[in-house]
Amino acid sequence: MSRTGIVIIGRNEGERLRVCLRSAMGFGSPVVYVDSGSTDGSPALAGSMGATVLELDPSREFSAARARNEGFDRLLATSPGLIYVQFVDGDCELVAGWLDQGVAALDARSEGVVVCGRLRERHPEASVYNRLCSMEWQLTPGEIPSCGGIFLARVEAFRAVSGFRPDVVAGEEGELCLRLRRQGGKILHVEADMAWHDAAMLHFSQWWRRAQRAGHAYAQGADLHGGSKDQLFVRDCRRIWFWAFFLPILALAPAWPTRGISAALLALYPLQLARIYFSGRRGGRSAGDAWVYAWFALLSKFPSFLGLLQYHRRRWRGEAMRIIEHKQVAG
Repeated sequence: MSRTGIVIIGRNEGERLRVCLRSAMGFGSPVVYVDSGSTDGSPALAGSMGATVLELDPSREFSAARARNEGFDRLLATSPGLIYVQFVDGDCELVAGWLDQGVAALDARSEGVVVCGRLRERHPEASVYNRLCSMEWQLTPGEIPSCGGIFLARVEAFRAVSGFRPDVVAGEEGELCLRLRRQGGKILHVEADMAWHDAAMLHFSQWWRRAQRAGHAYAQGADLHGGSKDQLFVRDCRRIWFWAFFLPILALAPAWPTRGISAALLALYPLQLARIYFSGRRGGRSAGDAWVYAWFALLSKFPSFLGLLQYHRRRWRGEAMRIIEHKQVAG
């Protein structure tokens, strides 16, 4: 793995970081840990385990995009000959053998610029929100439009697009993948275990803020790339506007003059619920998982709408884009 380096980002991950570092150091690759203002001793832990530690300047806004970019720069400054870089979050554990499989996938396809494997949720039984994450990680092998924050990238391709946009504070991976695909690159998902993830999402408020963050990401992505041929962000925003704003207004605002007839439009919600459910069943989900996913997929449009509005309010006021926290501090 002398051709591959690893960048870990984290903030107050506690014991999860120890597990992550142990898995990363086991590959014998250079490892950089980037810390975003932890107060739990994470930088000292990473240093004691052999990682190069980079503590971000707290005078600038923290974000995953910034942390990964600065970690990448430090990694290449200390190991300039690297061909691939593995990005991983401090709440994950890389699976032994993954780097070999990821590198092999990129070596086999010159147009491949990013590859990810199966991400498994460590405790899906701990909460319905962890269970949702577990379902979210399930992707079909092959070419995909974007990936999450744990992936292996070709160094030259990452450099060619100047890495992550530092002003994108949510959904930065999708925005990066869009720019990589514009350059002719392919985002690949392979049938191999990549990492274990520990969401530790135990409360409804955490799930709500995570969905709100997604809405912020869609709005910013549509604002940045709405005029491009790739309309993924625009379509996501349109769906949010329809289900969380226009449909309730069209159903309820004229309810009095229409003697309640307009309220019949609310029947579109259970129809959409059924559509998502049967789509999940066709995709191989159990009946229980399909219902859980359907309910929360529909409900998520409302916090996502708030995130969408939050982005536009910040943009109109010229405010800095700040991260939307949803994770609880690990013990």
